Amino acid sequence: MSEKDCAFIIVSGTVQGVGFRFFAVRKAQKYGLKGWVKNTLEDTVESEVEGEKSLILDYIKDLKSGPGSAKVKDVQVEWKEFENKYSDFQITY
Repeated sequence: MSEKDCAFIIVSGTVQGVGFRFFAVRKAQKYGLKGWVKNTLEDTVESEVEGEKSLILDYIKDLKSGPGSAKVKDVQVEWKEFENKYSDFQITY
């Protein structure tokens, strides 16, 4: 059985107003991940995802690139315990 994990991710740079959250939703759905993505007041984008660890790593790799109009400066990842607490992936506010 594959290893399930959870990651809390903070992406900084020019990541708001450039379609980053919609990009994140498409990538999470592509990998079958569950969780959320949102803009913060600190001009970053946060995301928490659950799923297979290898697919989360692919998602993080995609976030490091971002959509064409984004300029990602840093991606911080905090690994957490898998709790199976999400039923889908969505943008939150």
